[in-house]
Amino acid sequence: MSRLIQIKKHPFPSLLYLEWTLLVITALTAVIPPPLRQFRHKPPPPELSICGAFPDLSVCNILPQLSIYSLIIFALMGLRLPRNNQITKVVYTAIEILLILMTGLFGERYARLFPFLYIILVTRSCLIFKLPGRLFVTSLSFTLFLFTTQLKYQLFNFQASPQAQERSRFLSLNWSLVFGLSLVFVLLMMNAVLSERHSREKLAIANEKLRQYAMRIENQATLEERNRIAREIHDSLGHSLTALNLQLETALKLWQSNPIKAETFLATAKELGSKALKDVRQSVSTMRFNPLQEQSLELAITSLIENFHHSNGILPIYQINLEYSLPPEINTAIYRITQESLTNISKYASATEIKLELTTTRDNLRLIIQDNGRGFDLGQNTTGFGLHSMRDRTLALGGEFNINSALGSGCKITVNIPLMRLT
Repeated sequence: MSRLIQIKKHPFPSLLYLEWTLLVITALTAVIPPPLRQFRHKPPPPELSICGAFPDLSVCNILPQLSIYSLIIFALMGLRLPRNNQITKVVYTAIEILLILMTGLFGERYARLFPFLYIILVTRSCLIFKLPGRLFVTSLSFTLFLFTTQLKYQLFNFQASPQAQERSRFLSLNWSLVFGLSLVFVLLMMNAVLSERHSREKLAIANEKLRQYAMRIENQATLEERNRIAREIHDSLGHSLTALNLQLETALKLWQSNPIKAETFLATAKELGSKALKDVRQSVSTMRFNPLQEQSLELAITSLIENFHHSNGILPIYQINLEYSLPPEINTAIYRITQESLTNISKYASATEIKLELTTTRDNLRLIIQDNGRGFDLGQNTTGFGLHSMRDRTLALGGEFNINSALGSGCKITVNIPLMRLT
């Protein structure tokens, strides 16, 4: 059996109080005689009673005490319910049934309302058994009630007239029907209560899982927002600072030989520095900086290409064919991917020829950026933040990101983004 259950820890304290109430009512019937004489049964003849069967023993004095003890033990058993072991549950229920029979058969006064004990038995069985076990205990309780009721009526009406016997059978039938309906009602009520309690427990578990899931989502959202901020700073500020560094390096090289041209590069560097400072301020203040600044994607990418040409002296070959309008999130992603690609080419590729192609169809957008630079080993150089940023932006839109490169063979980046699911 399980550990002792305290009243406050009982699965249903109200049911425990109800049990005690029924037991008190049952016990009171031992001292309160029936109010009407006609409802008193005639005692059975001595030869059919237990006292008559054992005339030399003090059985008549022992049996009432045994009934009282049985009732007390049955009441105390409600404080201790088996939980897990099926054999323990069966033994527990068998002991309860034995105590009920002892209370009802050996205590004449206690037998008047001893059907209440069967109701308590069914109530407890609902707390320890599943539905098949509950149905079995309920059926067994009704069967035992019929058996004990018929036995007592036969003993009490042994010398009764045929009319009295017929009346007793009628009362017995009606009482059995009412008792059976009472057991069914108790069983259905307990099933409903347990089902509702089980639903509450499942709901509580679901709410706890939902709370934990919400916390994970919040943490994930925070992490994604940090990554987004990092991408924004890397893509905007990183590009501007890279171009600024190139302008300053060129100005230093030309400062002695061609100061006028070097001054032009310094002026461009100053513009890039101002733009970088503006990007930082806007990123820190709102983190919603629109890199396109209300201009079309085609004009924004054209501006990137012109800046690249001005900074590196290389004019990319580009073809932009946007037949369909794009959502803002796609425009921003394509702009950032293009910006990051041109930044990487400026920093690492040492390329002399760059091709850019941006086209849309009804179902798809494709961006291809290719250079003839020195390339890199895909197995070793695909963990940079810039490549991750481009891949993350593409995957966030349900697209595909592919990169092909080899040492000495340049690099080709291909981005495909479906448009149907977004329009």
